[in-house]
Amino acid sequence: MSEFVKDVLANGLRVISVEMPHLHSAEMVCYVGVGSRYEDSEKAGISHFLEHVLFRGTEDFDSGLKLEKSFEAIGGAVNASVDGETTCFFSHFHPDHLSEAAALFASLLRRPLFSDLEIERRIILEEALEDYNEDGENICLDHLTAMLLWPEHPLSQSTIGTRDSILRVTGDDLRIHHSRFFTPRNMVIAVAGKICRQEILAAVEKAFGDWNGDHGECPPPLPFASVSPAPRVTWVRNPDSQVGVQIAFRTPGRDFPRLSALKILRRLLTSGMASLLMQRLREKEGLIYGVEGNLTLFAESGCFTIDLAVAPDKLLKTMRELLDVLGDICREPISEEEFSRIVKGFLFDLEFSLDQTEEMAGRYGWGELTGGLRTMERERREVLAQSPQTLLETAGSLFCRENLKAAVVGPYREEDRAVFEELLENFRSSVADGDTQAAR
Repeated sequence: MSEFVKDVLANGLRVISVEMPHLHSAEMVCYVGVGSRYEDSEKAGISHFLEHVLFRGTEDFDSGLKLEKSFEAIGGAVNASVDGETTCFFSHFHPDHLSEAAALFASLLRRPLFSDLEIERRIILEEALEDYNEDGENICLDHLTAMLLWPEHPLSQSTIGTRDSILRVTGDDLRIHHSRFFTPRNMVIAVAGKICRQEILAAVEKAFGDWNGDHGECPPPLPFASVSPAPRVTWVRNPDSQVGVQIAFRTPGRDFPRLSALKILRRLLTSGMASLLMQRLREKEGLIYGVEGNLTLFAESGCFTIDLAVAPDKLLKTMRELLDVLGDICREPISEEEFSRIVKGFLFDLEFSLDQTEEMAGRYGWGELTGGLRTMERERREVLAQSPQTLLETAGSLFCRENLKAAVVGPYREEDRAVFEELLENFRSSVADGDTQAAR
């Protein structure tokens, strides 16, 4: 049985159907190929602004409240998100109300009123303030490392934008942005749940089939050029009880052949109490409460990040231990027993996602839009093809000082800065003495 079915309407809209007859719910996800990577600094945040404004009412529902209540009436709770390359609208709903769900999303995406712009602008300005301290300094670790990883590129910008760019966006700007990017050929709709493909296709065709909104090709995103030099660490002093730290390694993009190895490394290092960093930093040394690892992937680039918070007087000790753990997995392969444990957990979670409509709709919808689609079976095969040696080689080629950036926010001790930066500067090279020759 196929994991999903892809259909394409006459207007170019792609429809992904994921039949999950064992469930009692459904999810509809609408992906649009636009995000902060498509924005210049003058209008940074316009994709996020537009996403907010669409919820302010449509030609069919003259207020946001009426629209929200209509989604709730079919068991839904509609929401949206914007990242560097995509905008995503999503809601669960009762399978008996598929036609209503498709009609509501069509109204939301095709026929917005662009009303209450100033109210929404004020809300977004409040949202933007969450990333700044009382002195107006950016304290968002993700944004601070992005500016080091992709300097002078739109991916270094916050998806929300800046106060100045938010204030510059006009109603005409939003209408132009909408007409340019919200088109059938630039969108994928994925539906997963207790619904058959024929019903999904009929409902989406009825709601979106007469949409002929294309006005030529969508503008391409700004490509990556050579990365200009940037400082290795950004420091921001901020009153708090702990220092927030993010270290970020630049990685290849979605087509990286050893992406599965990188996902396994993330699990090995940061997933659960048995992970290497939790065992060393928390259980053995008592330095932190928790640690989080994330993998962000764009078309040509990405980053592997590790976040933690620590008392100021424990900052240097924590970083020494953390970098020591990373160095260890670049020098020696992990044991077969440890590798087997990590892979088994990975495969369990993969199977568990078969019970989650949002996971299935997201996997195939996002994958189709971005060209990064990995079926469950492909993911499983690629994970099983890994070994302690491939993890060693992948870690060795990516976890090196050439790819390493960091951000530190909080009440750090001034005397620790030079030592912290020296620790990063002395971290292993991509082909360090005595390490694996993985970069070759």
